[in-house]
Amino acid sequence: MRLLPLAACLALAALPLAALTAQQDPQAAPPATEAAAPATAPAAAPKPLVGNADTGRTLTYTCQGCHGIVGYKNAYPSFKVPKIGGQSADYLANALTEYRTGNRKHPTMQAQAQSFSDQDIADIAAFLSTVK
Repeated sequence: MRLLPLAACLALAALPLAALTAQQDPQAAPPATEAAAPATAPAAAPKPLVGNADTGRTLTYTCQGCHGIVGYKNAYPSFKVPKIGGQSADYLANALTEYRTGNRKHPTMQAQAQSFSDQDIADIAAFLSTVK
């Protein structure tokens, strides 16, 4: 059995007294409720990150090792490395974030993405989305 905190016990004990007082004096104000508490302003949504393409150019230096080789294909496991230049910034940012969180599986990409901050990902996406 969990014990109620003292404040909760006192609030529960005061309820019958408040109801009795309200019945005796119809002119009396209704008892305060949680709904009458002042509303707090909702928390401001975080600003979306704006990527810096110049910083992204520097951060993507190692990406060229796989993604910059035309027709590159790994021997094992066998897969073609996708073209990332010119993809939308949103797609690239989502892909890198999913690699970082483990929702997308690829050992090399997961290892790369682990080192990126949210701002790094925005910068990389800003640069790669401009590459033809």
